[in-house]
Amino acid sequence: MPGIHEEPAVLAPRKKTRKIKVGDVYVGGDAPISVQSMTTTKTHDIGATLQQIAELTASGCDIVRVACPTDKDADALKIIAQQSTIPVVADIHFQPRYVFAAIEAGMGVRVNPGNIKRFDDQIPEIAAAANAHGTAMRIGVNAGSLDPRLLKKYGKATPEAMVESAVMEARLFEDAGFYDFAISVKHHDPVVMVRAYQLLSEEGDWPLHLGVTEAGPAFQGTIKSAVAFGALLSQGIGDTIRVSLSAPPVEEIKVGEQILRSLGLRPKQLEIVSCPSCGRAQVDVYDLAERVTEGLKDVTFPLRVAVMGCVVNGPGEAREADLGVASGNGKGQIFVKGKVVDTVPESEIVATLVARARAVAEEMGLEATEGVTPDVIV
Repeated sequence: MPGIHEEPAVLAPRKKTRKIKVGDVYVGGDAPISVQSMTTTKTHDIGATLQQIAELTASGCDIVRVACPTDKDADALKIIAQQSTIPVVADIHFQPRYVFAAIEAGMGVRVNPGNIKRFDDQIPEIAAAANAHGTAMRIGVNAGSLDPRLLKKYGKATPEAMVESAVMEARLFEDAGFYDFAISVKHHDPVVMVRAYQLLSEEGDWPLHLGVTEAGPAFQGTIKSAVAFGALLSQGIGDTIRVSLSAPPVEEIKVGEQILRSLGLRPKQLEIVSCPSCGRAQVDVYDLAERVTEGLKDVTFPLRVAVMGCVVNGPGEAREADLGVASGNGKGQIFVKGKVVDTVPESEIVATLVARARAVAEEMGLEATEGVTPDVIV
């Protein structure tokens, strides 16, 4: 349910793509944009892998990928697929026989045409097996493992080189009668990556998996992914996303969900708007915002709460929020739905805002749920 002051979406219409089914999750067409991640465990350590999948599931992950570099990992796929509560995709490089193992296990499959040797001549057989088992696949082209033939042709992993690789592989699968696949063309440079997806979206109706590969540590990777995904999703390009971070996988889900919520592509949750503080502030805004966040950490209903620290922008921001406070001179004016309803001492601001938030939620007929951290915009 949208918040009281939700603005209308201004994104371009979603590009019409083919709808495929990965396990019980639809990708493409009119399906919601899904968020993916990948386990960091050794896949043959079944217990550890299933535990990480459970953590990802609890954080909101829609589809999870597992590595499959060895025979031991391939042997573990069936058990993992059976016990996971979300769809699992096997990540296959170098060994085409693992593609068949993943299909037999009931998993989706990601193949990298730049890495799998002696692969093209096996596509008809792979396509037949995938069709027989209802398996969805992803053709995953990466800048760091581009087909050597295309590297020689273009000199480096240009957008055109990656798109040519993806389209060439897609046509081979389609010629073999297989259509249930998505495509990705990932690059570490957001500018190159965005251009590659723009070109790819013009070539066919395949569902597109967005990703900035090797995006980096959490802060850098978040910025790169937000910039690239925002550019593409605002143009209606993209059907599923993975934020690749050098961080625990759950962090990828948090960032991915936040990107989608920020673009209005997932329902809003609690949003705390707080000023960045400056010499005008008459309260410790950082501390106040942190304490309000902590007090409302169990709330997931879509309210916008403004925590402001001066008389310049404070009253206006607080008035525009569903609930807000404009602080100064040791006290705070409390706003509800644009009107001042109370003035309280600074020491009572947090308790008052928390109580008012729950009252507004009750009035809206919503229920607070536990376990989700609110969005915080500082």
